[in-house]
Amino acid sequence: MKAGTNMKMAGKTVYVFVLLTITKVMRLSGNSRVSVTVGDSSVLTCPLKGNITMLTWTTSPKAGGSCSLVYRADKNMTNRTNCCDNINLIFRPRLAPALEIRQVGIAQEGNYSCEMVSTEGNFPTTYHLTVLAPPRPSLYCDEQGSPVCKAAAGKPPAQLSWVPESSSTAEEKGHDNGTVTVLSRFTASNTSVTNVTTCMMSHPAGNWSESIACYPLEGDSFIQYVYAIPCVLLIIILLGVIHYFKLCSDRPCHKTKPPEIAPAHSQQDDTMEVEPYTTYVQKENVIYNSVSDLTVGQNLPQDLCTET
Repeated sequence: MKAGTNMKMAGKTVYVFVLLTITKVMRLSGNSRVSVTVGDSSVLTCPLKGNITMLTWTTSPKAGGSCSLVYRADKNMTNRTNCCDNINLIFRPRLAPALEIRQVGIAQEGNYSCEMVSTEGNFPTTYHLTVLAPPRPSLYCDEQGSPVCKAAAGKPPAQLSWVPESSSTAEEKGHDNGTVTVLSRFTASNTSVTNVTTCMMSHPAGNWSESIACYPLEGDSFIQYVYAIPCVLLIIILLGVIHYFKLCSDRPCHKTKPPEIAPAHSQQDDTMEVEPYTTYVQKENVIYNSVSDLTVGQNLPQDLCTET
């Protein structure tokens, strides 16, 4: 019994020692966390103790190479190495020198270390910069009439919840730039839920909520609709075929004869038709002239000659 008590005491002593060690290291290193929304500016200060001799800032972002800015008071000059244009040292009267990052991007998330060398000693400070990306929330009804809540391209991922409570699990999809899209479909925990649902989004960059009324389709009704549509189409096609055959039976179709082509009518045919009449007229005229001459020669009346 006594041995067990001693073991517990030893365990607590080790735990307290480790906790104090961690706390001391954190204090010495000056680690602190800073959050900034993407597109905003961030100012990180280095503690001012005594007169500055040299000031060094070193950045270690998660993406890209490291950057260093070294300020020397004796030359009043700053050397930059592999630093972006939006990172600069700022010196303000009666304030500690600081590192300013304008329009912070997601790729600039990481550790930023400062070391102050002054007449009173060396004073290091480290910051962990976290860049927040506000998600784009939306709420809509899907094809089945179920509410869907979406928080697109957030960092860190947004937390989605429903009122009334939903039994579904949110889906997450990561993107190359480190943002995450969260999608949640509402599934009622019980059958006595109203059609109006509210989606609530929680995020370090800001919260959001919105309500919507969706009317889900019944499972049996949806299946009936799916089977009914082909049946209706089939009935329409059959009625069309019957109507077509009925029209053909009431009005029989005749084969269309090709149009008769009239024979070519040439000028020679007209001459052949006129020539017999012309010959006949000429013969009649010759007979008439002969009779006329005979009558005149014998001084006879023409009427008598005509009667004979």
